[in-house]
Amino acid sequence: MQDRSIVVVGGGFAGTTLVRELERRLPEGWQLVLISEESYTTFNPMLPEVVGAAVFPEHVIAPLRAMLTRTRFIMGRLTCVDRAHKRLSCTTLTGELHLTYEHLVLAFGLRAHIDILPGMAEHGLPLKLVGDAMHIRNKVLQRMASIELCPGGGPARREHGHIVVVGGGFSGVEVAGALADFMHDARRYYPGIRDGELAITLLHDGDRLLPELPAPLGLAAARSLRKRGVVVRLGAKAAQVSDREVVLADGQRLAARTVICTVGTRANPVVAQLGLPLMRGRIQTLPDCAVDAARDLWALGDCAAVPNADQGGMSPPTAQFAVAQAKQLAHNLVAHVQGQATRPFAYRSKGMMATTGLHKGVAELFGLHLSGLPAWLLWRAYYLSRMPTFGRKLRIWVEWTWSLFFPTDITHLRFTRTHEVDSTPR
Repeated sequence: MQDRSIVVVGGGFAGTTLVRELERRLPEGWQLVLISEESYTTFNPMLPEVVGAAVFPEHVIAPLRAMLTRTRFIMGRLTCVDRAHKRLSCTTLTGELHLTYEHLVLAFGLRAHIDILPGMAEHGLPLKLVGDAMHIRNKVLQRMASIELCPGGGPARREHGHIVVVGGGFSGVEVAGALADFMHDARRYYPGIRDGELAITLLHDGDRLLPELPAPLGLAAARSLRKRGVVVRLGAKAAQVSDREVVLADGQRLAARTVICTVGTRANPVVAQLGLPLMRGRIQTLPDCAVDAARDLWALGDCAAVPNADQGGMSPPTAQFAVAQAKQLAHNLVAHVQGQATRPFAYRSKGMMATTGLHKGVAELFGLHLSGLPAWLLWRAYYLSRMPTFGRKLRIWVEWTWSLFFPTDITHLRFTRTHEVDSTPR
């Protein structure tokens, strides 16, 4: 008899944790398949560290194949699901691949909604992938070089040196703090830049930063960023972006040639094809992560709105909850295939945290509020613990330690190929 398959789509925190748990728990006679558009998993909370050159980009990713033992890995993009016949199609390196499944798990996260504002898709820089982080770092270094090449002291120099970050959530706060440190340290290598020609503005349309955290921590984050020279503008909503400015909802104009977008997400196109129920762009699930009573389609992680039986409401789209959902769903899948009852997802948050730059951060841990160096150390310790292998943990620890004592790396990595050497620098 052919093995029955559980197919997991998505190689993020949720998908990788789920398949690793199922490898240990799933009975014989079942095949595990993991489909991911990339061959690695990305530790997205550490992308601001890549932007600020605190770690190398390869340190925030882990190869999926090295994390799996009995799971078949397919590098591909899910394109179509036929629930009636339990078949799916995905685009791979060699063309279209068709698979059958007994259970299908959607863990493919959310995609960046880069056209959330007029002009953002053309001129904004999203921060969702490792490539985005490297591109932002390169762009900032280009802007600093451009300042030195602009004659005189006109507005063009200030336009090149002004970075606008849209969104005061975790990503926005962390990338603003990382860039403030990075630009401050890198300036020593750009003697032509004058005082006042480098600036970072963080726009947030709410009344405080980090609305997911208690109000005092949001206020502490704003104070920390302002001490680093970041202009924090609360109640400021971006309305339009061009190649040289950001227009606010109240008509104000901010001259800036670099705009980083950390707001706006959209569902995977497959969700629309399946016609699944949505809640604020996320797949609405039953308490046990099943999409409906058929219990052959499941969802978890950022792409799913999973009820939390412990604290009520929906689970937030964070790595902590994605990992907890994956462990619970592994239990539920094994119970279901053995004819047993599933359990609702119930998890109490251990806390949340964010960095605001080197040695600075804010955190809530079991109701305790921390800020400054203790919160920053806690942030680093937690994400270091989430790395999958001892070797990767050691490499990141060494790199973090190295960056405490040595100058910031300002290498502009273009990955120029031979046939491109005569093209215009970019």
